[in-house]
Amino acid sequence: MATAADAFERYLRMERGRSDHTIRAYRGDVDALLIHAVAEGYSSLAELDLGSLRRWLGEQNSAGLARSTLARRAATVRSFTAWALREEIIAVDPALRLKAPQREKSLPAVLQQQQLSRLLEGMGAAAQTGDPVAIRDLAMVELLYATGIRVGELTGLDLADVNRERRTVSVVGKGNKERVVPFGVPADAALGLWLNAARASLYKPHSGTALFLGQRGGRIDQRSVRTVVDRVFSSLADTSATGPHTLRHSAATHLLDGGADLRTVQEILGHSSLATTQLYTHVSVERLRDSYKTAHPRA
Repeated sequence: MATAADAFERYLRMERGRSDHTIRAYRGDVDALLIHAVAEGYSSLAELDLGSLRRWLGEQNSAGLARSTLARRAATVRSFTAWALREEIIAVDPALRLKAPQREKSLPAVLQQQQLSRLLEGMGAAAQTGDPVAIRDLAMVELLYATGIRVGELTGLDLADVNRERRTVSVVGKGNKERVVPFGVPADAALGLWLNAARASLYKPHSGTALFLGQRGGRIDQRSVRTVVDRVFSSLADTSATGPHTLRHSAATHLLDGGADLRTVQEILGHSSLATTQLYTHVSVERLRDSYKTAHPRA
């Protein structure tokens, strides 16, 4: 079973081109399933049956795991057993009839445009002191909001990926799919300040071509970016939003609010399915409804 798990991980990396984060999540789910199977007395993958899979999910449900986590783990198992069937490791797929609880349909957190304006103005004032870290943080947040790219896509950027003349950035997203995303004048100004006046202060011989650098000179990591974003969000007294993904949600919602069509937003965000992008139309409708209730005398 451990050999099959290793082979599945190689398949995800080499054939499916999944990100390191996704591979870690899939491998963790598969390992948890196999530990459960061994505890139940199974000695090979071919012995797994639907009952064992259901008991595994049932135990996690009883432990209080979120429905979204259970749904993800069920999807991982279905992918794993379907792969094992194709590889002829098993003769029958035990997960064909495996179901998990429906995910909670919660709308993503979105900052209002006025909130983002206040946040960026505050960061801009800090950057004017000449502190290279403050300048870097401003450039990262401006670029995240301007483009709606994922935090992993931001940290993977190299200098050559940015075209300031055309104001575009080349991004490698999920599935190793590359896309070109535009950004605006404020993000370009922040990038120019970082590249021309601050990056050299953090540069070290091992920095290479990474666009954004950590305080030790290496490529900045996702955790550091999340820390930066959470810190600046905490300066806003009127939101509990956290994480760089809030900037992605906000960018998508504001694009739709401004009249962009769904296909354009889908291309910018790098969604493989238009259904994923349609979530943001619900966010816009909810905001419209809230404004209506607040403003209309007969709401």
